[in-house]
Amino acid sequence: MEVKVSYLGDVQFEAEARGHKIICDQPLDGGGADEGMTPPELLLASLATCAGFYAVQYLRARTLPSAGLQVKVVSEKVLHPARLDNFVITIEAPGVTSEKDVEGIRRSAERCLVKNTMLIPPSISITVEAPAAAVLEQVT
Repeated sequence: MEVKVSYLGDVQFEAEARGHKIICDQPLDGGGADEGMTPPELLLASLATCAGFYAVQYLRARTLPSAGLQVKVVSEKVLHPARLDNFVITIEAPGVTSEKDVEGIRRSAERCLVKNTMLIPPSISITVEAPAAAVLEQVT
């Protein structure tokens, strides 16, 4: 998987994957134009849509209604280091009436790729490519 992000100016970025594009921005009170979700909101959206995908897969496999399904994710910002914590995923499945299916939806959402990635910390490395800096180092 790959996502490419381009800086648009001010505090705006455009993220692109497989030809699909979204704008990431900051709210007005954060110095942005409020033309897109913030990075933490994109993270919550990723988690919610992933959980929703698994919930719908459960419903489809059992020919249960998925119309009206909604997923909400809330979290808190904590410090030291600054991060999001205490995530709560709420899945509303209005067409589901049995406790067995409620539990089945919950178990399915537990398999969400994004949730599992967050629970088991991945390795993350950062590389900076700055060709102009390399030229400056050679000249001095």
